[in-house]
Order: sequence, then structure tokens, then C-alpha cells
Amino acid sequence: MHLTKITLFPQKYPGGDHYPFNLPVLQQTERITFDSPLTFFVGENGAGKSTLLRALAQKCRIHIWKDEDKVRFESNPYEELLYKFIDVSWTNGKVSGSYFDSELSRVFAQHLDEWASADPGIFKYFGGKSLLTQSHGQSLLSHFKYRYQIKGLYLMDEPETALSPRSQLELLAFLQKMAHAGHAQFIIATHSPILMACPDAVIYSFDHVPLQPIAYKQTEHYRIYKDFMANH
Repeated sequence: MHLTKITLFPQKYPGGDHYPFNLPVLQQTERITFDSPLTFFVGENGAGKSTLLRALAQKCRIHIWKDEDKVRFESNPYEELLYKFIDVSWTNGKVSGSYFDSELSRVFAQHLDEWASADPGIFKYFGGKSLLTQSHGQSLLSHFKYRYQIKGLYLMDEPETALSPRSQLELLAFLQKMAHAGHAQFIIATHSPILMACPDAVIYSFDHVPLQPIAYKQTEHYRIYKDFMANH
């Protein structure tokens, strides 16, 4: 375990009428503790799980790749400020890590190819070949399997997006293996009932105010999928 706690300071939030500071779960949650090397953030779209994950990356000074070609015509000036109103506690000092966002994985793969033109050996850290020569799902699994063998704090935003159910099971088994190895800690925002089925994980539901752990079979995701399968 590298990260033990996130402390939020709702009393200092600016612009209480603006996202994300207007989210009840962020207004009424003062701390999140981490007792497992594998933690899932779950909840409906817009619940704040990805926003808090990004704020955590910013607070831990973990780089977030950005698509510089993507232009937003309207922006929320408060959206990127949450990290200023949280604090983090480490077990034995800060560790390095990475932030994964499936939407920006292609941007990272393009940068990786540019770096490899000067140092082809860099591919050995990502499966031995360019991520761009593989399918989206294959490239993600290659990325995960090699990057996460390095000690660190790993933040993942919806890694299941480009993965088939079989590939999600493969990722789940790998995450368990890395978590048990003791060098890696994962905090993952997800909608995947396959990933959150990990028996060793702690699941935090952003649909509960204040934020609290929830059992796997109590998640909305599990209940919806179970009901759907039972009736079709």
C-alpha cells in the first residue's frame, strides 16, 4: 500500500453551485481510506468518480496525457480545481505512478512511437512492439501488463472501454496478481461488473452520500446485469 488516505476540505470549496463542487458526495465526504491495494470507484455518469480520480492524479503529480488537438468551445473554470482542496497521506513517502484514460491512450501510443524513433529499446517496456500496430484492446493489455510491473500508484479511468469480456477477465486476473505482489496499488473508476468482482477489492459507491464502501452484490451494476441476464 502506497496511498492510505484522501482528505477533502468541503468547507474551502469555491463556487458551490458549479461542478464538481456542487456534487453532494464531494460536499459531504471528508475522507477516503485505502485498506486494499485494489480500490474501485463506481457510480452513475456524472457522479464525480472520474473527476476525483483526475484530481488525485494532479495532487500526486502524476502526468495526465492530453489531446492537444481537441478543442473545447465551452469550459468550466472550476472543473480542474478540485485537487487544490484535497490532501493525500502516504505510507512511506510519495511514489511515482501513472494515470490511464482510455480516450487518451491513443495519444500516449503516438508519443511512444515518436520516442522510439530515437530509442527503439523503449518498446521493451510495452510488449516489444508499437502499440499502434495492435488493435485498441490488444494495445491496452500490452500497456497494462508491462507498465504495471513497476512499483507505483496506478490510477485508471474506465480501462474496460475497449476490452471484450474475455479481455476484461484477463485484466482482472492481472490486476489481482500485481496487487498481491505488493509493489503496485490501483485505484480504478469503472462501470464493469467483471472488474469490480475482484474478491480482494474495496468498492466505493459515488451513488451514496457520503461516499462509502459497498459490497459487490449491492452495486447497481451487479443488480442490473443480473436482472437483465435472468430475463433474457
